[in-house]
Amino acid sequence: MENIELKRFWENIKEELLGTLPENVHPWIYPLEASGFDNGVLTVVTGQMMGRDLLRRNHINQMTEILKKNTGDENSRIVIIYDENTAKALKKESEKLQKKTAEKNLKELALENLSNMQSASNLNLKYKFENFVVGENSKFAYAVCMAVAKNPAKKYNPLFIYGNSGLGKTHLMQAIGHYTIFNNPKLRVKYTKTEDYINDYISNSRKTNNTIENMSKFNKKYTNIDIILIDDIQFIESKIKTMDNLQYTFDSLYNKGKQIVITSDRLPKEIPTLTSALCSRFEMGLMVELTPPDLETRFEIIKKLAVDNDLNFEDNALMYIAKNFSKNVRELEGAFTKVCAYAEMTEQTLSLKLAKDVLKCNDNDDEINFDKILNVTAQYYEVDAKDIIGTARGQKISLARHISIYLCREITNESFVNIAKFYNKKHTTIMFAYEKIKKELNSKKEIMSALREIRQALKLI
Repeated sequence: MENIELKRFWENIKEELLGTLPENVHPWIYPLEASGFDNGVLTVVTGQMMGRDLLRRNHINQMTEILKKNTGDENSRIVIIYDENTAKALKKESEKLQKKTAEKNLKELALENLSNMQSASNLNLKYKFENFVVGENSKFAYAVCMAVAKNPAKKYNPLFIYGNSGLGKTHLMQAIGHYTIFNNPKLRVKYTKTEDYINDYISNSRKTNNTIENMSKFNKKYTNIDIILIDDIQFIESKIKTMDNLQYTFDSLYNKGKQIVITSDRLPKEIPTLTSALCSRFEMGLMVELTPPDLETRFEIIKKLAVDNDLNFEDNALMYIAKNFSKNVRELEGAFTKVCAYAEMTEQTLSLKLAKDVLKCNDNDDEINFDKILNVTAQYYEVDAKDIIGTARGQKISLARHISIYLCREITNESFVNIAKFYNKKHTTIMFAYEKIKKELNSKKEIMSALREIRQALKLI
């Protein structure tokens, strides 16, 4: 019998042995290997002398009967022999396994310590750099956050990350904390939501006994650290006393050379009632914007989720979800999770049909893109579309350009960088045009009217 044929033959018999013999015998069966089959005699070797003796004494008859059943030969029999070389190989493998187990235990202990640090820092385990899908909308913000994580307080301090809700600000902020904990665990990290900071301040300032001592503990809690991560700073508006204390926290950390990272849904100057002192402090470092991800990035985000969760899926199903949920990542992931839940409950593949049945989105074959917005705007103002994306500076053309840029940003949620590429302009020029219309749309009736009628022409109203 050839070696390959012998191996298959023995594996079939071994499988039947494991299904027949008691479980306490299985550890002696697993290492058995067939070395030959001649004249109805199957020779198997083991590196376990005790296993050989136990099987010979108690189970050889059962083993022989199973062999006879598989060969159809009543004269077949099994011979079990002890082999020193096999014993040495088993010993070596056992030592290797013990070493691997010891290393695993050490790693688990280290991870447990890190987990405790993450808990103390108030970080969510899923928000790490390796879990963040980078697109054109987030490439710069990601690079800046990574630079801060590698060299806190050396270059970008404070770091102010702003953008609409659900775009990944919290993810990138906490990724800085996780990177620090894993790579520089001596540094102390603290993440706090602005609402929690406010409530903590109010709670300590209103305690009737030892107010001074309580406030001292509060201040140490937020200043005796190396990296502070303050999320959603816009919620501090109108909290005058809390703002005064936050200024103290900021100054204390900054003067000691500690890293400050802040997120907001808007720029500091756009936060009503924010004190000029805090506004100037937030603006003194680097401010980076997170914008909605483009279609390609949205697709990659949910594809990564599907792969990470070992799901069976069709690419066109993921593309359908990505096309129909473009406002923010949170909404996108929510739609994906809903479809996954139905797929799991009904034991189906995540298919295009399933996604359509569950989400019931209007098929967006006639997708509104930059070109369509440009052409409809040009028709409204009775100008040539080429002039809008060109260098012409007439008043009507300039207004049409600004209106179309504003609508490109509002309707498609594309980044200023991508819009700038389409218009062949610098992204700062695009930002200026967008902000100009944004400020004037509530005060100038002609702009409000133009936006409404263009949206109607685009069939958005």
